[in-house]
Amino acid sequence: MTLSFLFISLTSFNFDSVNQQNKKIKRSNYKFKTIVIDAGHGGKDVGANRAWGTEKRVALSIALKFGRLIDNAYPEIKVVYTRKDDSFVELYERANIANRNKADLFVSIHCNSNASGSPYGTETYAFGIDSKTNKEKMDVAKRENSVILLEDNYEKSYDGFDPNSPESYIIFSLYQNKNLDKSLSIASKIENEFGDNDNRYSRGVRQERFLVLRYTNMPAILVETGFISNREEGKYLASDDGQDEVAASLFRAFKSYKKELEMAN
Repeated sequence: MTLSFLFISLTSFNFDSVNQQNKKIKRSNYKFKTIVIDAGHGGKDVGANRAWGTEKRVALSIALKFGRLIDNAYPEIKVVYTRKDDSFVELYERANIANRNKADLFVSIHCNSNASGSPYGTETYAFGIDSKTNKEKMDVAKRENSVILLEDNYEKSYDGFDPNSPESYIIFSLYQNKNLDKSLSIASKIENEFGDNDNRYSRGVRQERFLVLRYTNMPAILVETGFISNREEGKYLASDDGQDEVAASLFRAFKSYKKELEMAN
């Protein structure tokens, strides 16, 4: 009786040890493989435009610089761009590119704008709705989503979504973002880099209903790298030094996020 109990206990202990080891091995197997970098706007879609800079050009330059930093540091990671030149890419196709490539992360790069030249600072968005939702945030979403009006058959492509209709955004509010936690994690890291390391004004991490994020199947964020409508910040974003600094901030945040993700999985 005692021997039988001892045998069962040892057997259970051995099985438990093996299971724990297998779990550790399984967790350590995950490696970040693919990132899709989306330069906002492009082609006939100029985005925000001022005398000192154009959003589509600034976004593309930052996207390419960010991607090169990843290529140099992590040659094993596949870097995919939704565009590498001044071409027009539909919002749904940007998400499709990420989904087809089974991306681990989708980063959409933009510049903010306001009718007033006063606002400045960075914002990073995940798809969703939070307690901070207000007219200013809704205006940002409407502006970014309104590019679908330049697309053919946009009503069919987006299931009747109207970027200027409050009802469309109410329906969007019912969508549950299964990747929200991871999206908020990388978004927070980016805003911390902007604020703490670059000494820029971070307006924080926010949630809003951006079409380009809605159709992705992985953690996805939209980065407003600053207000191109603000003369000082706009000139900074249009400069090589400013773009290098923004790209470096994105890279440091990505590096931290990648490490955290791989350790957790």
